[in-house]
This record gives sequence, C-alpha cells and structure tokens, in this order.
Amino acid sequence: MIEEVKETKLDPVTFEVLKNGFINLVDQMSEQILRTCYSFVIYNRDFSCALCDANGDTVMQGTQDIAVHVGTLHLTAKAVIEDFKDDIHEGDVFLVNDPYHGGTHFNDVRVVRPVFYDGHLIAFMQANGHWSDIGGSVPGSFDVGAKDIFGEGMRIPPVRMWSRGEYLEDVANLLVSNMRVPKERLGDLRSQSEATKVAENELLRLVEKYGIDTVLTAFKESQNYVERLTRARLKELPNGTWETTDYIDMDPELGDGLIPIHVKMTIDDDHIYYDLNGTHPTISCFLNSTLGASLSGLYAGTKTFFPDTPLNSGFYRVITADLPEDSVVHAKYPAPVAGFCSGSYEKIMNACFELWSYVMPERALACSFNLEYLLIGGWDKRTKEENFFMWYDWMAGGHGGRSDRDGANTMSPVFGMGLSVQPCEGQERLTPVITTNHEIITDSGGPGKFRGGCGVQKGGTLTEVADTVMSVCCDRSRSVTWGIKGGLPSIPHGNWLNPDTENEQFLGSFFSNVKVKSGDSFTRPSAGGGGLGDPLERDPQRVLEDVIDEYVSIERARKDYGVVIIEIDKEIDLFRIDFEATKNERDYIRKHRKAWLEEDPIKVEKMLKNGEIDKLDVIRRYGVIMDYKTNRVLLKSTAQFRESMKKRSLIFWD
Repeated sequence: MIEEVKETKLDPVTFEVLKNGFINLVDQMSEQILRTCYSFVIYNRDFSCALCDANGDTVMQGTQDIAVHVGTLHLTAKAVIEDFKDDIHEGDVFLVNDPYHGGTHFNDVRVVRPVFYDGHLIAFMQANGHWSDIGGSVPGSFDVGAKDIFGEGMRIPPVRMWSRGEYLEDVANLLVSNMRVPKERLGDLRSQSEATKVAENELLRLVEKYGIDTVLTAFKESQNYVERLTRARLKELPNGTWETTDYIDMDPELGDGLIPIHVKMTIDDDHIYYDLNGTHPTISCFLNSTLGASLSGLYAGTKTFFPDTPLNSGFYRVITADLPEDSVVHAKYPAPVAGFCSGSYEKIMNACFELWSYVMPERALACSFNLEYLLIGGWDKRTKEENFFMWYDWMAGGHGGRSDRDGANTMSPVFGMGLSVQPCEGQERLTPVITTNHEIITDSGGPGKFRGGCGVQKGGTLTEVADTVMSVCCDRSRSVTWGIKGGLPSIPHGNWLNPDTENEQFLGSFFSNVKVKSGDSFTRPSAGGGGLGDPLERDPQRVLEDVIDEYVSIERARKDYGVVIIEIDKEIDLFRIDFEATKNERDYIRKHRKAWLEEDPIKVEKMLKNGEIDKLDVIRRYGVIMDYKTNRVLLKSTAQFRESMKKRSLIFWD
C-alpha cells in the first residue's frame, strides 16, 4: 500500500483495534434496535446508525447501514450543534427529522445522543429509523398530491426529548399525537434511544481501556485514513470530465416531458467535483430532494466504486458539489420531498454509476431498478377491537448488468442495500393483507451482452378492512431503467388494482389516497436492471440457459438477442439453439435497429394497438414511451428517451 496511506499518529495495532471497535459499536446499536423496535418496517432494516465526533463529523458507520441515511447523519448532528450550541448536556437526547436541516424526509426520524466524558462533550451517537407514519394527509405520509411539506406530516427540527436524563413525556406525546399508531411511534423512539445508550456505554468502555486522548486521536485518524486512502486511489485514475443525464418521469402539473437531472463529474488529481447545473427546477410533487439527501446520493454513488474503502467524513472531504438551488436536487422550503428516495436520489446514484463505469470500466454497472413503496392504511376489522394498521412494503428488483457478468436478480434497491425483503408471513399476521404471488418476472432484465438482473411481481388481496386507502411512491414508468454501452432497457413500473377482473384499473407508478375495500386485489412489478453491452454479442449458450431458467422467454430471446431457440420438451428443460436462424436473425436486427429508433412514434402506437408489436418492442426496439392509462404515445418523453438510448446504446452498436 502507498506509504502516505499508512500514516497515523497511533501504532498500527491500536489504530486497527479502535477503528474496528467503532464499527462494532455502531453494529451493537443496530442489534439493539432489531431486538426492541415496534415497527415491522424498522425490523426489516429500514434504519441506520452512526458514531460522530464532537464536531458532528461521522467517525464510523456499521456493516449494514443504508447509504442514504449514513450520508446525512453528520448533517443531523451538526444541526443539533447549530441549534443548541452550548446548551447540550450530559443525559440529553435529541430528535430531528427536518429535510431542510440535514435530514432526508419526515419519515426518517433521527435520535441523537451527545456523549460526555469527564464533563466534556466527546461524541454523538445516532440511530435513524424510518417511522411508517409521521402524520400528514394520507396514511404512510406519502402524498403525491401534496404541493408543499404541510401535507407530508410532522416536521421536527432538532428538539430535546430527554433533558439531563429526564424523559420529556409531554413533548413526545405532542409529536406522536399527530401521527397514526402513536404507540408504535413511541416504541420506536424508546428503541432508538436505548440503542444510542448501548453505544455510549461501549464508547466509554473503550475510553476507560485506552484513554480519552487515544480514542479522540482514533476519531481523527479514522477519518484521515479514509481521506488519504481515497485520494491515493483517485491519483491512480485519469483526470477528466464526464457527464450524463437521468430523468424523473414527469411533473404532474406539466404533463408530458421527462424531468432532467444533469450530472457532470470532474476528477482532478485527488479530488472529485460534481456539477449538477442544468438540472430541472423544483417540480410540483414529492419527488424533489433536499441538499443533504442529494449530497448523500453523490456520496453513495461514488462509494459504490470504492467498495473496500470505509465510509466516514474523510470520504466526504474528497468530494465537492455544486447543486443549483430551487431545483429537484436542491429543493427549498416548503417544497414537497417525501418521495425523494424514488425521485432525485436514485437518479443521482445511477448517473454516478454510469459516469464511474467509464472511469473504472472493470467495475461498470448499468442502471438499477427504482425503489418502490406501496402503503395501505386503514382499520383492521379482523378482531372485535379494531386497530389502525399500516401495510408498508418495498420491492426487490434487478441491478444493472456489470462489466463481466449479469446483474444481480431480486436485490434490495441501491437506495438501501441493507434493506431486507419483508416476509409475507409477518405482514399477514400484522395486517389484513394477504400476499397472493411473489415471483421473478420473465423478460424483466434489460438485454445486453451482460443481462440486467430480473425484477419481481408481487400481488395481494385485502381481507377485513374499513376506511382504507392505498398510496404508492415510485418512478421509472417513463424514464425506464436504461442500459449502457449498447445495452437495452428493462420494463416500466406501474400498479394495477383488481387485475384480471371487470374492475381492473391501471394506477401508474405513483398515486395517493386511492380508496380500497375488502376483497380488492393489487399487483405491481419491479423492473430489472439495464443491460450492459450489445445484446447481439451475448453468447447464445447463455441466452439458452436464461430461457431454461425462465429469466428470458423464447420470443424475447429472438427479438432482443437474435437467438432462435427451439423448444423440444419444456418439462425436462430440453431446448436447442438454431444457429443458422440465429445468424440470420442477428443480421436482420443489426440492419434495422438504428432505423427502428427513428420510426414515427404515432405509427408505433398504431402498431401496438393492432397487435403487430408488444409493449417491450415499443420500449426496446422503438424507444417509444407510452401513457399506459390511455395507451397513447408521449411525444416529448419519447424524444428525450430516444436521445438517451442513442447515447447509451446506439453509438456502441457499430
């Protein structure tokens, strides 16, 4: 290793012991939360913890913390310091969820405990959990119709919840009385608080063993080590500037037209500079992001390409960013931001993936599926004593194709790789919603030399409910998950109510406050990842294996990969490749595919209606974006999506 990376004021053994001791300390917080939380959402790991120094800078995260949280926890600690200054005392515990003051969205509620030794403030412990309801106009607090944050729930600036060890019950009751299922909220509050207490005890144990000076030095050296290591890695990379654009589906008030998020990255020796100027102004729905959350997206997108580097404030020192105010990546008060995670945040991350794929092609990664939350809230009538319930679910999906292998199937979203897939058995016990299917979707992975991972379809039925509504937070029904270096897109997101019945209704990828009743059913797909590399260069034998595994259908094997497969006996997985027909099919696709992207979109719409082509042809061959509520082509979105496909795919087909 480079000598400057080794530099430390501590002996190597003590440094490694304490550095890993800090990681273990944060993991102990996590274990405490898992064993004591009240919320099923938090139990499935929608939470994160961190150790910060007395300045609020992150010293260490744990081994399974969610990226978006960790990238903002130092801002939360600094918000407490800024608001309370010298009025911070031993035994105090603070609560904060303010997106405009270091947070992400209202649901991410942070408990911050200052730690003192010998009368001096030495650190902050933080436990951040996603509370499944924080008030607002709809159960779950995700209201696509909210024009400002006042419809999104309780905004909590840094507020004292324990004062010198005394629990301020009146303050807690004031807050949770404005939230649904307040007992659950109080349980999570206590769980998170106790977790920070566990971490405080462990830190003080380390102080007693190694001495306060040694521990504080280790705080600084842990951050300096990460900074030195990251800068050393950057010096091995070429200098230059790369840029790209990803999109949010739309602004509901503007209608047709993708919302651009432009990301320009410059590497200058040992520093990274991101410039997001050219990004669209703030939009009228909850897919905006605040400054802190957008910075976290840049940190997480960058960190993905440095997997063996620890993450703390030393990493953040290497990155400078210019995020234009009053844009979808730097929304100002009181713009709605509850859905930032499905909107701007993941677009920033995937844009970073694309840029770093050209800098570090050995780690290349195409676009991954979009985070999706489905929320159902109402009254549970399964017992005599009715209770308000919150069914709150997120999907697994496919990650993008990689430099030398296919994308991972059915993974957590890149927003939160630590998330668990919620077990349907637990959901069914706690809420009146039964899962009817949960299965991999054939043909959902974006075609490429290396295929995108597959998404899943999950459906359910409501049993005994009353006064119940459904909401969804998602995106990429129009800015469909894209491929790179010649790869093709995945499939669009969207939700169906009462599918395969006379009351079937397509609701789209985001909506709020849709009334549902006992017996209603729903289904929704998650996209796969985008493909990487020209799909016509994929080994036909690998396509055959995908057909056998039902990741790819025989029809799409021919249309997307140009591989003609003959079914002999499906029951015993007996198929064969027609190599002569495959050569002819691939020649045909090579000859026509550039022209397909120039076809009149109105003609493509008519071809779909006449049954000449299917929905995947519309996207993958013709680059046409449809409104599937009306089955009409969206001309402006199509033009933008085609331009994206030409830059990411067409230019690599030669």
